[in-house]
Amino acid sequence: MAAAYQLPPVPQALVIFDHMLAQQTVTLVLKEKSFDDFTIKGLDQSRWMHVEGKIASLHGRKKVFDPSGAHLFDIVKELLHWHATYNCETEGGDKQYMQVKSKFSIFSSKANATFTTSHGRSVNLAMTGNWLDTTADIVDTASGAVAARIDRKLFNARELLLGHQTYHVTIAPGVDVALIIAMCVCLDSTQNEQKGGACTIL
Repeated sequence: MAAAYQLPPVPQALVIFDHMLAQQTVTLVLKEKSFDDFTIKGLDQSRWMHVEGKIASLHGRKKVFDPSGAHLFDIVKELLHWHATYNCETEGGDKQYMQVKSKFSIFSSKANATFTTSHGRSVNLAMTGNWLDTTADIVDTASGAVAARIDRKLFNARELLLGHQTYHVTIAPGVDVALIIAMCVCLDSTQNEQKGGACTIL
């Protein structure tokens, strides 16, 4: 697994889906296919995950799949919240894995994700930095460890015209890749809804 740079391992595993645990630092690229459909690949173009969106869904439901194509969870937006709130849950909604709350303004961007690990530990991840500009860190608030770092850059003029952008997400050893990808999708959905546009994670 290739990485743009190295991040130190987190002190305790931040994982729900054990088979999605990063064993070493890994950098992934999130790319929009169409509307709310995303592919997630390694720097070597190896396929990691994909996300399928439902355009007509009131709650903006998105389905998240692992490298083998197995369904992991759905991302569903909750309505009637002051801040954008998303749940990562089973298809039937009977079990919630993680909740993400985010808020964007001209001058700031904030997000928090809460979940309970497969080992029973409650975790809060907070995004620090500037999601809308260049880089942002996702930090485990209990230890202060960086769980992931997001690098944003614009590609060519055609992609800029289409409103497309790229995310290079570098994930630390000991972190659940699926949870970080889900958090990124939630953040981008919030940003684009506030702009009044379609989701443009790339």
